[in-house]
Amino acid sequence: MKPFTTTKNTNIGSLVTNDPALGDGSPLGLIENAALVLDGDTVAWVGPAAKAPSADTAFDAKGRAVIPGFVDSHSHLVFAGDRTAEFNARMSGRAYSAGGIRTTVAATRAATDAELEANLVRHLDEALRQGTTTFETKSGYGLTVADEARALRIASAHTDEVTYLGAHIVSPDYADDPAGYVALVTGEMLAACAPYARWVDVFCEKGAFDGDQARAILTAGAAVGLIPRVHANQLSYGPGVQLAVELEAASADHCTHLTDADVDALAQASATTVATLLPGAEFSTRAQWPDARRLIDAGATVALSTDCNPGSSYTSSMPFCIALAVRDMRMTPDEALWSATAGGARALRRTDIGRLVPGARADLALLEAPSHVHLAYRPGVPLVSAVWNRGVRAA
Repeated sequence: MKPFTTTKNTNIGSLVTNDPALGDGSPLGLIENAALVLDGDTVAWVGPAAKAPSADTAFDAKGRAVIPGFVDSHSHLVFAGDRTAEFNARMSGRAYSAGGIRTTVAATRAATDAELEANLVRHLDEALRQGTTTFETKSGYGLTVADEARALRIASAHTDEVTYLGAHIVSPDYADDPAGYVALVTGEMLAACAPYARWVDVFCEKGAFDGDQARAILTAGAAVGLIPRVHANQLSYGPGVQLAVELEAASADHCTHLTDADVDALAQASATTVATLLPGAEFSTRAQWPDARRLIDAGATVALSTDCNPGSSYTSSMPFCIALAVRDMRMTPDEALWSATAGGARALRRTDIGRLVPGARADLALLEAPSHVHLAYRPGVPLVSAVWNRGVRAA
């Protein structure tokens, strides 16, 4: 077998490692005038360019910034159909509600496996070109045993971070029997889906599942080895955040409507449960922005993600979400980048991604800019000029 080729990326103007010990002592672990050496799919060395060891090949960054690949820890990419009409109506004054999901359910059920996979791959390629090298994605647009299982099977061919979300809404087939649907989600559907998934999720919200239903679904998933995560407190105040902390979920996602007790709970559970904020959803629905500053100042761990889905956040762009977080959620550019990389890795309970340190996976993005701050400073500009995924230049 041919040995891995080593590559030295040198003349990096600013390198974000996300390890304070390797750089300037900040959470981003910045190294100026830096280099890093890739050995196959792994980072082998990082440090000042003047001290970089030799390698088989070299890449000249020409003074540009290098950051870890983005970790998108919340998306809904196995779907079919289009909800342009819903978006247009909402932008004309109608409020968003969970019921819009039913439109995508009908289209997804009608699609072939090949159509669903082609749509998934198209969105993954789109995200990769914008610097996303790790993504999580969910089921939730089938809501039958067969359709949920096939969604997860399709997703699992493209990522290890697959989430069973049979509890997205109560299936239209069980509109008059929500208890019957919970029994299906925790029984036959779970048994069919668990082999393809790592995570179990539930939309704990008015119009979807209440606290008791959500607890039953998450504990059933945990009993077969799936790790909980929760759609929590997106549209209103509710029990989602407290339930996520109680069950030691990896993340409470959305966190838009929080009481002081919710914030305190997330701060106390900062080592276990990440508050994943999804500004694309607020942008697309003209809803109240999550208050990232309140969470960070309290000591909570915060991640940023796209929530890419056809209804409430149809963006695959992590740079766009960073710009929104800085402008409208009171995050600093440094905090937003950390949350979109290391924070996402924390939400997926991963240590091999979201940072550029020896032994980490060789996932990185080169920016057409001297500093990561340009991601927020120049919103909407395609600044990601090259991406390495597992050590291979992919975009």
